[in-house]
Amino acid sequence: MARKSIVMRQVIEILRLKYQHQLSVREIARSCNLAASTVGDYLQRAEAAQLTWPLPEGLTEPELEQRLFAPPLPKPETALERKLPDWTRIQAELRRPNVTLQLLWQESQQADPGALKYSRFCELYRAWSKTLEPTLRQVHVPGEKLFVDWAGQIVPITQADGSILSASVFVAALGASHRIFAEAFPDQKLGSWITAHIHAYEFYGGVPLLTVPDNPKTAVTAASRYEPTLHRTYQDMAEHYGTAILPARPDKPRDKAKVETAVQIAQRQILAALRDLTFFSLTELNQAIKPRLDQLNAQPFQKLEGSRDQWFESLDKPHLKPLPSTPFIVSIWIEATVNIDYHAAIEQHYYSVPYNHIHQRLQVRLTDTTVEFFHKSQRVAAHARSFQPGKFTTLPEHRPKSHQRYLEWTPGSMVEWAKKIGPHCALAVQQVIASRPHPEQGFRSCLGIIRLAKAHGDTRVEAACLRALHFGAVSYRSIESILAKRLDQQPLESELPLVLPVHDNVRGQTYFA
Repeated sequence: MARKSIVMRQVIEILRLKYQHQLSVREIARSCNLAASTVGDYLQRAEAAQLTWPLPEGLTEPELEQRLFAPPLPKPETALERKLPDWTRIQAELRRPNVTLQLLWQESQQADPGALKYSRFCELYRAWSKTLEPTLRQVHVPGEKLFVDWAGQIVPITQADGSILSASVFVAALGASHRIFAEAFPDQKLGSWITAHIHAYEFYGGVPLLTVPDNPKTAVTAASRYEPTLHRTYQDMAEHYGTAILPARPDKPRDKAKVETAVQIAQRQILAALRDLTFFSLTELNQAIKPRLDQLNAQPFQKLEGSRDQWFESLDKPHLKPLPSTPFIVSIWIEATVNIDYHAAIEQHYYSVPYNHIHQRLQVRLTDTTVEFFHKSQRVAAHARSFQPGKFTTLPEHRPKSHQRYLEWTPGSMVEWAKKIGPHCALAVQQVIASRPHPEQGFRSCLGIIRLAKAHGDTRVEAACLRALHFGAVSYRSIESILAKRLDQQPLESELPLVLPVHDNVRGQTYFA
């Protein structure tokens, strides 16, 4: 069942990248950690089922699976041979200022309305360009790609206690204008990585079509040249901002040449200029970085006209997608199994889920304030996050009907029922309830102790409770064992008479008379 849920999420992501972002099959395959043939098969099935993006509202995963895989897949039609564009002329046109692949494709559409689609046009051009010499200058479509990475150089920060914090600098660069963003963070963990992306999008005032990272462990959980696996939180962030993550291929520096150059420039023109300064907080460091970053983006190019800021205004900015109305909330995804008591342990705190999910393994999304449980991509429970270990957060509607009757029971009512048997039984029930992290967890044991009176009588149960209290072993199993072995009918050790052995060395009490 979990495998089917993963497949359905992959299909949904493929449709989003294909129809919303117009990515090629190979790009989608790299982003979704799938083979290109698998992506092509899913797209053919979606086309046969007349599914595009966005999916119909209310369409569930089982319904999507039925529409995609139940009907027989029609054989794909044989593609008609088309006259391919003159790639040599296309390459020459791209060298002219402000000419893009999109513009050239639009011109080909005007000349031949039945020409290639834009994604296929780009795919064929890139395949042809690989036959050229590797020194050929790369051409980036405005607003298409944002390259991101951590700088290799760290910056020491002296903290109040005298310890040294090694701050890491996040660097981003847009493909067409090469406008650079840089900000320091306390570490390179997932939270800093996601926050850095959010700040970068806000710095540019928009979102690119693609975000191209290297293969850091915080972003890519399984690095691969062909099928990298993205961290779930990173994927959620990309969906929130409407971008697609396209990790650079390992050992392919040309895939991330822009950001490597940007990192080098940032280290030489920003960090090197700060080398003799001592910083006592991350805020001080970022305040020192900002004016130097503004100066870097505003300074003219050495061999080209304009600056990064000017190129950004004319090239990238008009093509960036708008920012969402709210920023992404950083979350972490984990998995948890629902216990028999319909609670799942998250960082030693217990949260309830609907009882019909007992023994199931659910996906859990954690934020600073919320805990959400998902089954097959559907949210089944949500709670305010608690940081109290050993405590329970329970919603009444998550209980079975039979358990909901427990809401009418209280510790006081349990003790009153036990008093009808005897004071020692009531005291034993009090101890059982007090020993549990949550009173409800002791109700079942208390009922078991009280119901022992039906089989053994009030007198024996009262005596068994007295014995259990005496030896500090108060529990349902202990009292039941005392009754089964008839130990309740034996006197306690404190009640036994003192009998001295007969021996010459034992003089007795008359010796002292």
